[in-house]
Amino acid sequence: MPEDPNRPKPNALVSAARYSEIGFIIPAAVFLGYALGRLADYWLHTHWLYLAGVIFGAVVGFVQMIRMAAALSRDKPNS
Repeated sequence: MPEDPNRPKPNALVSAARYSEIGFIIPAAVFLGYALGRLADYWLHTHWLYLAGVIFGAVVGFVQMIRMAAALSRDKPNS
């Protein structure tokens, strides 16, 4: 696929921010899953939903990380 000559070149700072975002996706998803699981445990008077939240958060985090990495590699020009 030919490269579009009118497309602006990405700024190095913007590229660094996009790549560093990948490192924050998994911990944020796991923490959010834990927090929502603890909240559900409190409301439903259980003691195991936080584990399900952590596992779900980890899976969602990895899926999102793979999607972001694929999008970044697709956007990278072949030079």
